[in-house]
Amino acid sequence: MTMRPPRAWQRMLSGRRLDLLDPSPLDIEIADIAHGLARVARWNGQTAGPHVFSVAQHSLLVEAIGRHLLPVHGPAEGLELLLHDGPEYVIGDIISPFKAAIGDSYKAVERRLLSAMRVRFGMPTPSPGFARLVKRADRIAARLEATRLAGFSAAEATRVFGRPEPLPPETEALAEPWPTAEAQGRYLDRFHALMTP
Repeated sequence: MTMRPPRAWQRMLSGRRLDLLDPSPLDIEIADIAHGLARVARWNGQTAGPHVFSVAQHSLLVEAIGRHLLPVHGPAEGLELLLHDGPEYVIGDIISPFKAAIGDSYKAVERRLLSAMRVRFGMPTPSPGFARLVKRADRIAARLEATRLAGFSAAEATRVFGRPEPLPPETEALAEPWPTAEAQGRYLDRFHALMTP
């Protein structure tokens, strides 16, 4: 008896069937990404407030921080910031300590999905300098979320994420959790604004 290989695809609400091991750019839809990310909780849901703090909202925060750090950049860079955690719409948000425990297999799937997204939305691979800016914006967002929402003391957050960096009040305000539909809608709106020159 021949054993069938385990299923490695996920059915999306758009009707697409996304293969996690060999993702096709043709099976990636922004509506699926926004829907999924608005329903994936950051910090495994261990955050204060009446709503989860979603990966969609985190992505909007990272994109806003990126605009603050580098005010002059193009739509492709904005999309890179907005979609930096895009693969999590289908593979979920695994907290950093667990990612470290499971090693490179998770990262390999994440890289393939992000590469397919870049092709789908016409985004070049970011320069090393811009990739560092994305990581910096992500770390600044994580520190803000840690102290505002996830119960970290300032000292603990500094040990884990580094010193705080000043942000405009309107950017800091993005760290207040929104209802799912609002996070999804605002994520889609920002994507379309970046896609429309």
